[in-house]
Amino acid sequence: MGPPDRKLEKMAGILAETAIGAAAIGLLAGGCAYAALWPGSQIFGRTLIAPRLDLGKPGELALTFDDGPNPAWTPRLLELLDQYGVKATFFLVGKYASEQSVLTRFIANNGHAIGNHSWSHPNLALTAPAKVREELRNTKDALEQIIGKPVRHFRPPFGARRPDVLRAARELGMTPVLWNAMTSDWNEPSPERIAANLSGKIDRLTRRGFAANIVLHDGGHQEPKANREASITAAGRLLERYAGTHRFVTVGEWG
Repeated sequence: MGPPDRKLEKMAGILAETAIGAAAIGLLAGGCAYAALWPGSQIFGRTLIAPRLDLGKPGELALTFDDGPNPAWTPRLLELLDQYGVKATFFLVGKYASEQSVLTRFIANNGHAIGNHSWSHPNLALTAPAKVREELRNTKDALEQIIGKPVRHFRPPFGARRPDVLRAARELGMTPVLWNAMTSDWNEPSPERIAANLSGKIDRLTRRGFAANIVLHDGGHQEPKANREASITAAGRLLERYAGTHRFVTVGEWG
């Protein structure tokens, strides 16, 4: 048999280079997705999650609620928290907070922390830088006007961020906050499953010596009056289970 055809060799080389290039692009895309969306990633910049606890001290839990305020369910949640004497952190959507200014002020006046969750809940990792800053600035200004206090914390919708998103938050005087305990409570109808899922995460974090930064939803970014009965009931299950063994805090106590 004669020597290999030069054209076939060249084609094989091109295909190999293309495959390597495609693999590299895939790895790069995967790495960017991890950096932008994984809550524990610090690649794009430091974020507040939860501290390691001193040995021998009780576990700490931060109950945080996203996408409100919800006129149908946030008041019920506030009643529940009041029963246990627990203060939580509410990351509010700016346009909903402006529409529900009385409820927003009531949350703050009851001692709960208010955080910035953007104006309209976009994916900020895919949003133009000028629009990112507008989303954060408008929400911060509106919240501070309503509650009469500085807003010191920001949680990106979906946890999605880029370096400039985190930088914009810090330039506006806010600490970016992610989480280490969340489940899909927004589309899970069973409060028992929500609570069990979160309890498993909390218990693992406690055994490892970490506090738990828990995300639940009292609102819905597409529906301001979304039914959040399951989430609120699950919050009650967590309060009942951990009130005697853990200390509940707001994220402001961590940074």
